[in-house]
Amino acid sequence: MKSKLPIAAILGILCVPWAGMRAQTPSIANSGGAEAVSDVGKDANMEMLMNKQTGSLQFFGKVAMAAGTLPWDPIPVVVTCGGTARYNTVADAKGSFYIVPSARNSEVISQKKDPTHVAPSQLVGCSVTAVVDGFTSTRLTIANRTIEDDPSIGTIMLSRDERAAGSSVSSTTASAPADALKEFEKAHIDDLEKHFDSARHHLQKALSIDPKFAEAWYHLGQVDQQENSPQEALNAYRKAVAADPNYIPPYEPIAELSALQKSWQAVADATNQALKLNPAGSPQIWYFNAVGNLNLGNRKQAETSAETSLSMDPSHRAPNTEQLLAVILAGRGEYAGALEHLRHCLTYMPPGPSVDVVKLQIAQLEKVVPPPAN
Repeated sequence: MKSKLPIAAILGILCVPWAGMRAQTPSIANSGGAEAVSDVGKDANMEMLMNKQTGSLQFFGKVAMAAGTLPWDPIPVVVTCGGTARYNTVADAKGSFYIVPSARNSEVISQKKDPTHVAPSQLVGCSVTAVVDGFTSTRLTIANRTIEDDPSIGTIMLSRDERAAGSSVSSTTASAPADALKEFEKAHIDDLEKHFDSARHHLQKALSIDPKFAEAWYHLGQVDQQENSPQEALNAYRKAVAADPNYIPPYEPIAELSALQKSWQAVADATNQALKLNPAGSPQIWYFNAVGNLNLGNRKQAETSAETSLSMDPSHRAPNTEQLLAVILAGRGEYAGALEHLRHCLTYMPPGPSVDVVKLQIAQLEKVVPPPAN
């Protein structure tokens, strides 16, 4: 008989979402400082030195639209090798993205290397695509370069997919009056410069001209959420969906804010609708779908959704997914599997309070999981 272990402490932290909409694009500048790329002495980085023998320390590229402008939100970029996602990042507001080494581990908290992490040089021959709902992406291939070669891999082009059920661009934008579009573009400039009060002002003006402008409602919600007004943000996101039910971006923050309110059916409904419009989903949508279903008692669906999220997210941009999967396994008494997932979390989690919580969870599980035989 399997011993019982209370997991309330584990469950307590896993429904806390992250601020995914304002994701930052990594760069070599924040991957450990100058000493992390030094070639000599005690600061020599062996992984990077080996990378020089087979390819660049990093790669970079661009994402562009065949027609129109890029969405405001960061654009997911995925590197796929043999049909498996091996690396994921995002393009910034100008469409630039970087494929870089992982950050150095903390000097204070010793961490094992994430076995799923791959160095850029290991991605030679793999394909790179952008993922935007309602658009098709061209595919780039990472060529076999040396450190002396240009690390640019080229430009990914996005084109509208007229067959898609949902999109990251609302049909209400094309029909919006010219005056509303001018205010919308002013808000975009303000948003890029983090002048959120001014961005809100221009978005509200755009909506006073056209109350059915779904993208304006969505970005007003983002501004409200950025400024820590969650209920106002949730109201704006819901108005975006009401104006255009096929506009996909609002569904994720609706799920996120509903999770904070513990409105689990609303979380499931929002993610189910997003998956209906785009069955492939995203790591974040599948994560929130797992959270909603777990709290509604649908553990099998929660596990499937969490595993789907994890398989799409090799760089762990949705940071709580593996902990959630550990909760699901522990909930049915599979403590060894839960412990394995939590230990793996320590290979990629940055130092901080979350690491301390995971270590406490590991200590709880180690009390009932026998150590491996020698």
